[in-house]
Amino acid sequence: MLLQRQRDTGSQRALDLAARQVNLRGAFRLTRAARLDGLHVALVDDVMTSGATLHEAASVLKAHGAACVSVIVALRTP
Repeated sequence: MLLQRQRDTGSQRALDLAARQVNLRGAFRLTRAARLDGLHVALVDDVMTSGATLHEAASVLKAHGAACVSVIVALRTP
C-alpha cells in the first residue's frame, strides 16, 4: 500500500462536493518516502460517490511525481 489516511475526516455523507473537498484536503500521505517520477499508478476503491476522495488521493500521488493516475472502482453511486 502506497497511501494512507493521516487524519480522520469523519463521515462525508451529509456534505456537498465543495465541503467534501475541503474536508479531505491534506488527508492522505505516502506510507514511505518515495518518488513516483513518470510512473502510472492505479487507485482501487470499492465505492465512488462524488470522487472527492479519489481526487485528493490522486493529487498526492501526482505531487510525488506520478505521471498518470488511473482509478478502478467496483461501484459508482449516483
